[in-house]
Amino acid sequence: MKLLLTGGFGNIGSHVLAELQRRGHRVRCLSLGTPEDRRRARGVGGVDVMWGDVRDPATVAAAVEGAEAVLHLAAVIPPASEDDPEYARQVNVDGTRVVVRACTAQARPPKLLFASTFDVHGHTLHRDPPRRVDDPLVPTDAYTAHKIAGEELVRGSGLEWFIPRFADVPIIGIRPAEPIMFEIGLDNRIEVLHPADAAVALANALETPQVWGRVLFLGGGPSCQLTYRDYLTTMLGAMSLDMLPDNAFSGRPYATDWLDTAESQRLLAYQSRDVDDIVADIAATLGWRRYLAPLARPLAKRAMLRMSPYVHDGDRLTG
Repeated sequence: MKLLLTGGFGNIGSHVLAELQRRGHRVRCLSLGTPEDRRRARGVGGVDVMWGDVRDPATVAAAVEGAEAVLHLAAVIPPASEDDPEYARQVNVDGTRVVVRACTAQARPPKLLFASTFDVHGHTLHRDPPRRVDDPLVPTDAYTAHKIAGEELVRGSGLEWFIPRFADVPIIGIRPAEPIMFEIGLDNRIEVLHPADAAVALANALETPQVWGRVLFLGGGPSCQLTYRDYLTTMLGAMSLDMLPDNAFSGRPYATDWLDTAESQRLLAYQSRDVDDIVADIAATLGWRRYLAPLARPLAKRAMLRMSPYVHDGDRLTG
């Protein structure tokens, strides 16, 4: 199948690209061409790469031409989406509108897969889990408002569409700390999904007529459901780092929860990795650096605590 993949060098997109190539699809990637994207592209063979902006109609029209399906993963996500919400809106909403128009303008319009997020359901810690796709949509930040708007554009496009709402998909690698990590209350429920399983789900969707015209959650399932405290403890442990003190974190609810993925698993058969697999894969990326981790722990802890707005200066120095 001839495919267009936007965001093909991002966290989920890079795994999707590899899976699509493994299955013999002809893939064109439309990417902005950041230094990181270009570095990743050099390690990928057999793909047609177009460098350009998803907001540009001429560029997108050329990229869409001849595609049988478009997998639209490109987006500005938190924390960048909250640092510059207007730019994020242009990419996330206006860019999606450009993609939709390019698809509908084709003599044979392609299918359109639009990547969304379970975050669109807002703060749900007060409700019994799991979340279901027909739960109310409640935007809590710029990013979730953009994704809700993007979903509306896709559903109203007249195209054959599929909207997966993703659980948290960790980066399999050394992930730099961000201040946003402290805004999630430690008691919040969170579900994770290995990016390789996410890739299998999207590749299988192309071969599964029953998912088109539907919205489905994609998450790791019961073996990937935990609290944010356990999640962060596990993720930091994978990088040989200690858990941070409770007072570094907000006590507020956040847009995370456990999901009902029974239907997506029944149709797409993608859940093959659990939390332990994710942890092992992240730990494996440390390589020789794991021998230095014990020495770096105190410095790494202090560096992360300096990002928290909830820790007093003295605690940052002694914590």
